[in-house]
Amino acid sequence: MKPPRPRHLAVVSAVAAVSLFAASPALAGADRVRAEGPLIAYSSAVPAGATARVQEVANAAGNTVVTLHVRGLEPNTEYGAHAHQNACGATGGAAGGHYQRVVDPVQPSTNPAYANPRNEIWLDFTTDDEGNGAAQTLVRWQFEPNRRAGSVIIHEHATDPGPDHPGTAGGRLACLSVNF
Repeated sequence: MKPPRPRHLAVVSAVAAVSLFAASPALAGADRVRAEGPLIAYSSAVPAGATARVQEVANAAGNTVVTLHVRGLEPNTEYGAHAHQNACGATGGAAGGHYQRVVDPVQPSTNPAYANPRNEIWLDFTTDDEGNGAAQTLVRWQFEPNRRAGSVIIHEHATDPGPDHPGTAGGRLACLSVNF
């Protein structure tokens, strides 16, 4: 018969495991970022009071899931949406270009090797009868701690997958700053 394991070792092991698990978001399973609020409108096509909520979840497997929910946009309308380099500003251009995991040396980027849903965050959606919509994407990478995206821009139409103008989605209609 095996001698019983001393209780204090079991407690120490459990405390160490919980401490390690809680101290590391990657080991804990997920790192979350969330932002919500009124959209900054850059166009009269954005109804007053339109809002958005963005959530980013980076998991221990090295993936990132970004979810977008919008409320109060034009009903039954298709939009493009992307993570952009900078926070929202006075104009849509202040948000910079699309955030790219591997940055295209030529900007603005329309090279399909860089402007694609595997290298950028694409969140196209169509609103319902009440102007509400949602989108979600999963990419097999995570934002770098020293180079993170700063906003999500809502564009006037769905993203062109290419080959001639990949990644383009028309004018910048609205923005929500997100500290990815």
